[in-house]
Amino acid sequence: MTQFVLAAASALWLGILTSLSPCPLAMNITAISYIGRRVDDPRKVLSAGLLYTAGRTLTYTVLGALLVASLLAAPRLSHMLQKYMNLVMGPLLIIIGMVLLELISFSRRGGGVSEEMQRRVDRLGMWGALLLGVFFALSFCPVSAALFFGSLLALAVRNESGIILPAVYGIGTALPVLVFAILIAFGANRIGRAYDRMAAFEFWARRITGIVFIAAGIYYSLTYIFGFSLYR
Repeated sequence: MTQFVLAAASALWLGILTSLSPCPLAMNITAISYIGRRVDDPRKVLSAGLLYTAGRTLTYTVLGALLVASLLAAPRLSHMLQKYMNLVMGPLLIIIGMVLLELISFSRRGGGVSEEMQRRVDRLGMWGALLLGVFFALSFCPVSAALFFGSLLALAVRNESGIILPAVYGIGTALPVLVFAILIAFGANRIGRAYDRMAAFEFWARRITGIVFIAAGIYYSLTYIFGFSLYR
């Protein structure tokens, strides 16, 4: 039980870290501006924020459930994952940590919304926030792809949780929008300060997490690949 709680906390942290990374953060700012148009009606702002959160959560839950179920359904593949997961985790964590520290960089694509998509979202009214959540969840950037497919998916497979952990991750990715929806509804003057603090938090959180990932990756590699033990 304790192990699963830690896994859920890790999934939530990965989701929050994803949401604050530059490319997903740009998408979330777009979502905030869409939701903030209804600033005169606090209930609609909160409802739109919740619908956006639901869209992202549902997308990651379905995607995670399908991928984890597919990986665990095949007996040979499932056995290989259980046997070699610890061998793979070391190099994988090191690579993801290097991505978070920007030691490995990729060309960034996406982050915006086409005019056609904006028109479709607008036609749906408040329910457009749900579509926006789904659309942005599927628009993977290098960092979000590394965290979802590299870390979250591996975590879900190890704990055989294709629904709960991806759902928790999805909630984490939408938390900034939900926080800003609440701020817009109850105190628009606090938005600027909240954004500045969030940007500063992302700077240090991403780097600290990157260092932790690299350290954990080195430990996994030394232990499971090279057979080195600290307790000898």
